[in-house]
Amino acid sequence: MPQEQQPVADTTSPAQKRILLVDDDAEIIDAMRYALESKGYQILVARDGNQGLAMAEVEHPDLIILDMMMPKRSGFLVLEKLRLGLKSTVKVIMVTANEGTRHRDYAVDQLQVDDYLRKPFAMDKLIDAVQRQIG
Repeated sequence: MPQEQQPVADTTSPAQKRILLVDDDAEIIDAMRYALESKGYQILVARDGNQGLAMAEVEHPDLIILDMMMPKRSGFLVLEKLRLGLKSTVKVIMVTANEGTRHRDYAVDQLQVDDYLRKPFAMDKLIDAVQRQIG
């Protein structure tokens, strides 16, 4: 009698992808978490820059969604430490309410942020950005 083959796990499915949300705004965290979990991503949450950096070093997420303006350590300082100090290549989407181009240029050109979204943004725009970065 032939042996039945077991299905092979698809390691590229969103359920296998872990996203670290780093933001001090509980409402934004909840909205992003709901939208991303509904697409099958596993979500980790940090409420400030120091916690986000510590979690990134320990958890090794596939993607970090990082707020620019936070207490204790800004998103810029987190990104600087990740890119320049730890030489991390983790994908990072920076989110901010800041409308200036100087901050965007620094994040993109100097710190190699992978995407940059201005708040407020529609959740489908966030999901599109996430899918471009990690599938």
